[in-house]
Amino acid sequence: MLSVTILAVGKLKEGYLRDACREYAKRLQGSCKFHIEELNEYRLPENPSPAQITLGLEKEGQEILQRCPSGAYVAAMCIEGKMLDSVAFSKVISQVAVQGKSQVIFVIGGSFGLWERVKERADLRLSMSPMTFPHQLARVMLCEQIYRAFSIAAGTRYHK
Repeated sequence: MLSVTILAVGKLKEGYLRDACREYAKRLQGSCKFHIEELNEYRLPENPSPAQITLGLEKEGQEILQRCPSGAYVAAMCIEGKMLDSVAFSKVISQVAVQGKSQVIFVIGGSFGLWERVKERADLRLSMSPMTFPHQLARVMLCEQIYRAFSIAAGTRYHK
């Protein structure tokens, strides 16, 4: 069974967002081994300098890369990434399994994004939209799209 992980910088603060993620995780139980790993966000001052931001991205990025095994398929969530509709997204996940990979990791960075080396490591740079979303909401949206992708692949009625 395919293992799907969302590796996210920062913690979900709102209970209703945690509940939504738990609901999609529950729905995915029969389709994949799904889980969310939260990494601590690097502490920055109130008005960080560009150098401080770069250092924070690097520290977060090093921890992200340590959690991405060499054989895993990694998708970095970033605004400059490729935009896919839900059917194409489902095909990407299905192709990963066909290629013999057993693990997919979706990486969501902190409020300043992702370290460039994380993006370089990624097999796919993926964007949800050219719009900007709060990282916490983006996590829920990604959970829903992963559930939708497995529903499409299974031919269920969820995707209309």
